[in-house]
Amino acid sequence: MAFAVHVNMERCTGCGNCVAACPVNALELHTLDPVTKEKIYHVLDGKSISLDVRTELCAGCGVCVLSCPYDVIRLSGSGEYSSFAQT
Repeated sequence: MAFAVHVNMERCTGCGNCVAACPVNALELHTLDPVTKEKIYHVLDGKSISLDVRTELCAGCGVCVLSCPYDVIRLSGSGEYSSFAQT
């Protein structure tokens, strides 16, 4: 099944709730080292720089959406989560 996770990175605070909540580890929150361009798995100055979504792992469960206190994550694709995740 194909799902797409859409994150408004301008409003994301980098709290990591979505990363911790994901049951299939499809999300990674990190910033980039300005010199080496290597991933650094923490938030810089309270602002997340990048959220990697491994779509091949995404189960479309919607747990990430429900765990976000700032309502910045949307999920779309086959079997949209809203029909069962909010019951």
